[in-house]
Parts: sequence; C-alpha cells; structure tokens
Amino acid sequence: MISPSAAGPRRVLGLSAGNPGGSAEIALKAALAGAVESGASVELVRIDDLELSVGPNAGPDDAQWFWDRLMDSDALIVSTPIYSRTVPGRLRLLGDKISGPQADVVFTSELLRMRGEGAPVPVDFAIDERVLRPRVAGFIAVGGSIPPRWKTLALPLLHTLTASAQIAVVDQVEFAGAGSPASIVLDVPALERAHRLGAAVGEQAGRTWEDARYVGDPGACPLCHLSVIVLRPDGIECASCGAVGALELVDGRPVPRFDEAGLAQSVLSIAEKLDHFHEVQATAAAHAPRRIEIERERERSAAWDPSIRPQEARIG
Repeated sequence: MISPSAAGPRRVLGLSAGNPGGSAEIALKAALAGAVESGASVELVRIDDLELSVGPNAGPDDAQWFWDRLMDSDALIVSTPIYSRTVPGRLRLLGDKISGPQADVVFTSELLRMRGEGAPVPVDFAIDERVLRPRVAGFIAVGGSIPPRWKTLALPLLHTLTASAQIAVVDQVEFAGAGSPASIVLDVPALERAHRLGAAVGEQAGRTWEDARYVGDPGACPLCHLSVIVLRPDGIECASCGAVGALELVDGRPVPRFDEAGLAQSVLSIAEKLDHFHEVQATAAAHAPRRIEIERERERSAAWDPSIRPQEARIG
C-alpha cells in the first residue's frame, strides 16, 4: 500500500458536477471549507471545465488530467445535483472514463504480482500504482424535490466512482428542496451539514479502508450504508455494493440482515474483487483458443448493418 504524502497538509479534491455557482457547488464549497478547518488543503474542479470526449474516435480529453489530480489527492468530495432521480450524464461519463481495471486495487496488485513472478497473464491491462494509495471520500447530492423517492439512485451511483479503488466513503448526504438556482443558500442546516461532511473527510484524508470511520447516517447496508435493496428469489442484495442478505420481519416491518458470508460478496470486499479478477482472467483464457471463431462471427455480424446515422439526415 502506498502511503499518503508525509510532507504538507492532507489534500482534498472537490468535484462539482452542477452548474457553476449552483446549489451543488455552494454545498461543495461549504464542505471544502470544513476540510480546510480540519487542516487539509483543497482544490475544486468543475465538471463543466472538463473536455470529455466520447465514441470510438474520441480524441484526447481532460479525463487523464482529472485522474492525475485524483491520484495526487488523499481524499475526494463529490457534490452533484440530482436529475431524474440520478446524477448528471457528464458525471457518469467521467466515472466511466476513469474507472475499470486501472482504478481497481486488486487488478493493480495482482497484475504487479503476476508480472513480477513471470506468471502468464491471459488478459493484461494498463495499471497505475498510485491507485494503491489510501484515500477517503464524501458524497453530496442536492435535489429540488422533497420526497426521497425522487433521489433514490443518486448516492448509489456516486459509489461507482470510488468502489474499485477501495476509497472509503466516510460520509454522504442528500439535500432536498433546492429547486431553484442557488437556493440552498437559504438552507442553513444543509450548509452546516455539508461543512461537517468536509471536516470529516479532511480529518480522515489518507486513511486506509480498514482505518476509516463512517460518520453518516447508517443505512441498511453495513458496508455502503445505503438502503437500496434488490429482491432476489433466495434473499436480498444491496443494489449499491452487492452485499447479500435476507429480509426478516421485526414488529411487522421488513428489516435487512447481512452476515459475514453475504458481506464478502460485496464489490467493496477484497475477496469479491479477487474473485472478479480471477473470473476475468479465466474468461480470457477460455476465449483465447477460440479467437479465430470469434473474429469470423464478428465479421459476419458486421456485414449486416441496418444502422442509420443523423449525419445522413443533415446532408439530405
């Protein structure tokens, strides 16, 4: 595990996924002020300032620049508005561009081990050893609607930004009622809550997953501390992190229960990450001797192309 910087203050990176000067950014600044008071240094990145390309012919963009800022930090705070019960598409795009094997602590450590041992690697990936540096995170989601059902998917999707890198989420919060531009300034308790989140992140910046202490609302899942549950025929699954459990009736109310075996199936557990790594390697090894067949069938699929393109309509 790479240690946090021994010189200088702990570094907290803030990412604003909303409009400049909007409620999400105002809440983020309150959080970053709390981090500064805890002794950390801070930086704020606006997602609107990032050039993010997409598509098979996408050129260079700012995703690598953001990745480097994240890798140089000891903590991350993301603040986002809530659109249609979830987070903005640009935030999801950034997450997709910086996630994957390069951001996974187990892919990184296992590939380093296999390369060092000279072991065969059925499928290799570019890795960045800086991902092994311990970090913590805090999440803020700002919505206009009051009922919680309009905000259900925001925090779970924010967890996809940090799960692979084993960044410990130490606090998270949703705010409601900020339905007009910058109106969160009227919600003094919300800004105070954001300030406390930032202080918690700043104080714990650079802690390992094992040493970090969660200080937010407990939620139903003991790992991600969220309460979004998938019903399975044989039990329940945390929709955010994949922990497996069961529903029990307590005083007529359904209560999720998770045991150690079920928690080990969470994507936040190193055991599950290891299983996933070996699954990827085994799948690639099984596909390798059938590569000619795969390419032949891909060419056959490509030969039938009923696609239409908006460019053709514009030319017409």
